Amino acid sequence: MLAASLTGCAAPPALSADDDRIQVVTTTGILRDLVDNVGGDRVVATSLVPDGADPHAYEPSLRDVRDVVYADVAFSNYLLLEEHAIIKALDANLPDSVPNISLAEGAVKYAAEIIPLVENVALDTIWLGMRVRGTGASYGADRASDILLQGTTVTGPGAMTAYLTESFGNPAIYLDSSDGFEAATGYRDDTATLPPDAHTHMSWAFTEPGVYRLTMAAQLAVTPDTRPVSLGEQTFTFAVGVDPHSVPGMSGATVLRGGHADVTVDLDAAARGESPLYLLADPHGSGDVHQHVHDPADTVIEVPNKALAQVPAGPAFRFLGRPGTEIHQLPQAVLGRHVHGEIDPHLWQNVRNVISYTELIRDTLIGVDPAGAVEYRERATAYIGELSALDDYVRDTIAQIPPGRRHLITTHDAFGYLGAAYEVQISGFVTPHPAAEPSLADRRRLTETIRNLRVPAVFLEPNLRSRSSTLTELADDLDVRVCEIYGDTFDDRVTNYVQMMRFNAESLRDCLAP
Repeated sequence: MLAASLTGCAAPPALSADDDRIQVVTTTGILRDLVDNVGGDRVVATSLVPDGADPHAYEPSLRDVRDVVYADVAFSNYLLLEEHAIIKALDANLPDSVPNISLAEGAVKYAAEIIPLVENVALDTIWLGMRVRGTGASYGADRASDILLQGTTVTGPGAMTAYLTESFGNPAIYLDSSDGFEAATGYRDDTATLPPDAHTHMSWAFTEPGVYRLTMAAQLAVTPDTRPVSLGEQTFTFAVGVDPHSVPGMSGATVLRGGHADVTVDLDAAARGESPLYLLADPHGSGDVHQHVHDPADTVIEVPNKALAQVPAGPAFRFLGRPGTEIHQLPQAVLGRHVHGEIDPHLWQNVRNVISYTELIRDTLIGVDPAGAVEYRERATAYIGELSALDDYVRDTIAQIPPGRRHLITTHDAFGYLGAAYEVQISGFVTPHPAAEPSLADRRRLTETIRNLRVPAVFLEPNLRSRSSTLTELADDLDVRVCEIYGDTFDDRVTNYVQMMRFNAESLRDCLAP
């Protein structure tokens, strides 16, 4: 058993300048498997993100950088699926002449279907994140560039902190007023870094009630070697546990108290000479249609008394205060570092999209290795036949579940394409309080969802089981099964894409069908 486990988890081969085969680097194991199916013995492929790891959070190693340097071709998923450090390592170290293919974007030309990433989480308070709009192309920026959102001053009755709770419960602090702000270091310890056209979730904590004013500056670092471009600054006002309509100097201001909003840097506005920092709010959490721009000078962000929370036990959260101390906190809403764009990047959960990926991989390999064109075409045709049969199998298997029982509740919002392609209702994913277990109200809502829909099972991704204690406890209380489903990565049991999709379809059928 140990030998089998070690074999299943073995690292993919390292790339080498001494290997005559085409050297291919991919960001994830799923993409590596597709390349192996098309390339066969003519290629050697390795993935930067190891199987079992989370592509949203993985930090590349020195070995990963070495593989990038030796690559003849690179494939990423992109659409901001991968942690930005992965994309930066790829783009910075790949030789200029080497094709660098973003499959999710390029596959649209091969009839891949994309769907918007709709965030519609029912929160009792506003869901406040950070966002970059625009690509910064007029500045010479690309996907490896950085936008720096820097906290420079905070005024208020207590300390203010903005932080992320990562996938395994560790906080990453991006702004903390308790230790001051150091201009001499470029506000290094109070800076959030985002790529162009991206968004991230954030928690905002306040130690005392009252009015807080946060001044933030924005800079664009086109490359690591160039001086950042200053984009301007703006002050944002928070009413914490007090009447938001009584903030001094803000009479008649708009109050943001629900839905989804972001502290936003607009690169295109900056290029036009307009104010680039503002609040982009969507009171319904339903995407571009309902988004409104708000001037921070005339807007108050409400942090109501129902946002009171207790600092959890454990040393990791001592920056918030002593365990048990009450603070006001706007929750992160989605656990885990999760920077993303406006399009759902998980295209592979629809098998038809992977056919498009396969066609793009085939044509890219032919461009790099014309001598292998016949073999690449033959292998791609055979694999597309296997994928077409897989698409039918997944659809037929899920069709065995009565429509009224096709409700998916899981740990991660990665299954929108599966739902759209195979008529599965995505009824919820875990959104616990980022610094502690969910509140009683959070638990009650999740309980009511499971009970009202008569959901017979909930689903956990094996690599994310550690973040799912709330869901497993509620499932146990309600006598609901806990089943597995694969999202972003393989493990020692499921080692290729076809196997993964068959497993998911069968798990849904076996756990949801009567």
